[in-house]
Amino acid sequence: MHVLSIIRIQITNINAYIHTYMCIYIMFGLYDSIHISLKNIGNMKNIVFLVIIALVSSTSAKVTYNVTSFGAKGDGNTDSTKAFLSAWSAACNSTKSAVIYVPTGTFLLATAITFAGERCQSSSITMRIYGTLVAPFNYAAIANSGDWIRFHRVNHVTISGGTLDARGGSLWSCKTSGKSCPSGATTLGIYNSKNIVISGLKSVNSQMFHILLDTCTNAKLQGVSISASGASPNTDGIHLISSNGVTILNSKIATGDDCISIGPGNSNLWIQTVACGPGHGIR
Repeated sequence: MHVLSIIRIQITNINAYIHTYMCIYIMFGLYDSIHISLKNIGNMKNIVFLVIIALVSSTSAKVTYNVTSFGAKGDGNTDSTKAFLSAWSAACNSTKSAVIYVPTGTFLLATAITFAGERCQSSSITMRIYGTLVAPFNYAAIANSGDWIRFHRVNHVTISGGTLDARGGSLWSCKTSGKSCPSGATTLGIYNSKNIVISGLKSVNSQMFHILLDTCTNAKLQGVSISASGASPNTDGIHLISSNGVTILNSKIATGDDCISIGPGNSNLWIQTVACGPGHGIR
């Protein structure tokens, strides 16, 4: 998705105060226009040089994909799963760095969803969330899927802001009643991936783990907020398996199980300024 933009170069006060305007149309991300004013320019080489700089800059601009442009609706009732997958596909196929924009509103992801990165061409993808993503009220819709939201084999992916609400309360009740219940889905699972950033994300009411990193390299979680009832079973805040170079900073975790659980095969972990409670600590 590109917007036609204008670079306007204005030359003023050259000898007889001749005003020359040059308009160069380029495809330049989502910027509206760039105005460059040059005064007392001695020769046209300066102009050409600046135009080249602007054109080079345009090739590195990020392209943005709004999930609502693909049919997502923030009404809390319409299933937006296909729209999110379409936005991801468009971002992956971009030859530029891409942003998937989720505006304010409540977006239902009614089934488990996987964002696969094996064929991505984009050098980086940021999922910038301003709204809330919610699971269906019926826990059975995702409870046997392993993960509600999964990223698999992605590189240079950032998840920024927003809230994930897995609506796990009814499954907790099932488990504590002694009935036969599914184990539940992890809210956000990231597998076989590298160069991951999770910043300012809030996860509430997970069915099982809130965030899982499995076989990941170079991941940074910062400013994450995780919340579930102190009586909720198996709702670990962050679970790590076979991952290397994971940093967790400035986060608040309140769960019914471990705040951060460290499974087998991890190395080079840095955990700092994490508020834990209720929960079973970091272990």
